[in-house]
Amino acid sequence: MLHNIIAIIVISFIIVGSLWGIGNLLNPPREKNIQKSNDSILLVAQNNAFNQTNPTLYVNASQPTKLIVLNKDFVKHDFISEGLGINTAYLTTEQDFVTGIASNKTGNYTYYCSFHPEMRGTIVIS
Repeated sequence: MLHNIIAIIVISFIIVGSLWGIGNLLNPPREKNIQKSNDSILLVAQNNAFNQTNPTLYVNASQPTKLIVLNKDFVKHDFISEGLGINTAYLTTEQDFVTGIASNKTGNYTYYCSFHPEMRGTIVIS
């Protein structure tokens, strides 16, 4: 009797895992579906970092740049740059936020995740 229950549980895990794998093949992760171009920046929040290194973002003044923030983590993240008036609010897993960086004022602006202090970088507008 106990062996039958264990076999049913194992078979259930195999079926669920197979369905999950097929689902990922038919519906690729959102990051691959996001349109990127030379005038856009994609930041992926994952493992308590933006793009693994919290990169410095370089933007030209008076030339709007599309910013896409995508949460690929299992925890909530946000993206805030107070100096530029950007606040994504909370992003859950696989949720994204699209905005623009546009400023005539050159300078360095900090961006960060309010949940994780180590997720901090700089936007340079020149």
